[in-house]
Amino acid sequence: MAIEIPMPKLGLTMEEALIIQWLVDEDTAVEADQPILLIETDKTETEVGAPGSGRLHQIGEPGDVFPCGQLIGLLLAEGETPPEPEPSAAPAPATAPASAAAPSAAVPAPVAATAPVIPAGGRLFVSPNARRTAAELGVALRTVRGTGPGGRIVSEDVVAAPAGSAHTVPGGSGFAVASVAARTLADLLGIDLATVPVDPVERRVTRDGVAAHVRQLLGQLAPTPAPPSPSQITPAPAAAAPPSPSFLPLLQEPTETIRMSGMRGTIAKRMHASLQEMAQLTLTMDADMAAVLADRVARKVDADGPVPSITDYVVAAAARALTTHSRMNAQVTESGIALLPEVHVGLAVAVENGLMVPVVRDAAHRDLVDLAAETSRLAAAARSGSIAPGELDGGTFSVSALGAFGVDVFTPVINPPNAGILGVGRLRDDLVLVDGAVTTVKRMTLSLTWDHRVVDGVPAAEFCRTIVELLADPSRLD
Repeated sequence: MAIEIPMPKLGLTMEEALIIQWLVDEDTAVEADQPILLIETDKTETEVGAPGSGRLHQIGEPGDVFPCGQLIGLLLAEGETPPEPEPSAAPAPATAPASAAAPSAAVPAPVAATAPVIPAGGRLFVSPNARRTAAELGVALRTVRGTGPGGRIVSEDVVAAPAGSAHTVPGGSGFAVASVAARTLADLLGIDLATVPVDPVERRVTRDGVAAHVRQLLGQLAPTPAPPSPSQITPAPAAAAPPSPSFLPLLQEPTETIRMSGMRGTIAKRMHASLQEMAQLTLTMDADMAAVLADRVARKVDADGPVPSITDYVVAAAARALTTHSRMNAQVTESGIALLPEVHVGLAVAVENGLMVPVVRDAAHRDLVDLAAETSRLAAAARSGSIAPGELDGGTFSVSALGAFGVDVFTPVINPPNAGILGVGRLRDDLVLVDGAVTTVKRMTLSLTWDHRVVDGVPAAEFCRTIVELLADPSRLD
């Protein structure tokens, strides 16, 4: 019996993923746990292992996006053949709501000779090139019969589509290129995706776009209240309607336009939402690092493992401070401020074209050597692209270091849903007076950004001061 290969769910927030590449050819025998697929989530790329043994039958193609749990392949037993895709029923008439799994349902059913082949579950087998061609030509993919493997629609099928298969929807966006989440929500609410405006950044219909479209429709359908009597009317100054979001015209012809999608798009949305939804403030405090530097020298002499970096000391100090300042290890929920019992510290790591925040689990209960080994492993995995998506979830506080780039002070942005983030500046020599004599001291500036909804200024300063005190006595970090 065939073993199903679903799109895996690799993290609590993961909803869908893009197939980058099948690592094993079609109809090739594979063993359990053998890497067979490379996928891209909104955070990282990762390999997927086979859920069992058998001959690989590919359903999803590179470039296709599938929701978690959706069937993307099969493992067949010896002599077993893949099931034939089941043809779908005729599309609904133009007056019926469109299915979220299809670009449009406003096209009359074609003749049987050109009926498309649609697998169980209602998802069309379409190559990425065919989707682009259909978008350019305005062809409804559900009117096209696929001639590729397993009934897959390929570009040639779209070009050869019969007359009448092209469609436009008055007032809509034509061919609805949409995210899986948008299609799911539209299907649930009975919304024709072709009537939903395309997000100018994502260049497709998004879930937020569907929600906004529904709110607009509900506003149009709301009953008009009875006009007030003259005695009920209170004169008020006219308020101008808020302008709709828009982009300013280009100042020059760009040399290149970088799409804000994938990791870059996720960073942009999360950071923008972070600043919009939180009351963020930043304070700075200097830390004397002489004791830390002396401790590192001693560890290098008697090194039994990795020598902690300066950032490792800061992560350890922050983790221990979070155990005594529980309001900083919290998040805002609908019910109020939730104090979290476990301390998991995220460490910002710069990667190609973006930023990842791998999470050090139970950071407050690790000694410095163990913590240093874990941060080194996570940073290397993030930069090589081999980090597991689960290692990027669950952080309760974050640390971001820019000192290696000569930065003294900066304003880090909180990583939602955390209540704070600590920025680490460069190690520098400061001139000080000691008993009337000028000398130097090694210092660095810590920049703490906190959510004022959760913590006031004094508790935030006390938390940062605890970190400074721990760095002045690194023996407390073990």
